[in-house]
Amino acid sequence: MSSEFLPLVIGFILGIKHAFEPDHLIAVSTIVVDQKNPFKAALVGTFWGIGHTTSLLITGILVLLLKLSIPRNLSIAFEFLIGIMLIILGARAIQRGSVILHAHQHEHEEETHQHLHFHEGKPAYRKHHTSFLIGSIHGLAGSGALMLLVLATIPSLSQGLYYILLFGLGSIIGMTVMSFLLGLPFIFSASKFPQIEKYMRIFAGTLSILFGLFWIYQILNNYSLLLLFFHQA
Repeated sequence: MSSEFLPLVIGFILGIKHAFEPDHLIAVSTIVVDQKNPFKAALVGTFWGIGHTTSLLITGILVLLLKLSIPRNLSIAFEFLIGIMLIILGARAIQRGSVILHAHQHEHEEETHQHLHFHEGKPAYRKHHTSFLIGSIHGLAGSGALMLLVLATIPSLSQGLYYILLFGLGSIIGMTVMSFLLGLPFIFSASKFPQIEKYMRIFAGTLSILFGLFWIYQILNNYSLLLLFFHQA
């Protein structure tokens, strides 16, 4: 295998691996809970991957053409945005899984009866542009940002573009497969055990919020250590 071809293969493999990062999977899981078809759930991951690749491609072209470097503060800002996004996605998932106690009256044989039953909270309207947007934000943070650093070492514009596209293709394939698999428990429970499906939504939302808070804590803690290091230096 030639030295020029090897980085492209590595880029494809890293793209697949990139889709398995926990923040990606948790974010997508809060969207696939709304899907009632496994192939529609898979499309959520596909659009995530397309958005992810789009942001990397645009930024990568700027890096390759202008030999730019990604400012550390900008990278941290996008990382912080990931945590905020996870919290918002989690809150919306919990809202969709919430239940409302409702009293209903009706007459039967000239007698008035009152029944208590539950209604699900109104589901949020979602389309694939949501997963596209989430993928775009993810593409500017985390391992995506590290991929852009690799581009700065690639002298050829064409090779750099191939690297981005293969990395993106790997992430699209990886996230499409994972979204399909993540959607199966929600789809199965929705048709067989609707009450359990409701709590699975709440669990997915709670996990997203907790992970988002942990993510923000890690960013702030690492940023504080970074400032301390430069101050001492």
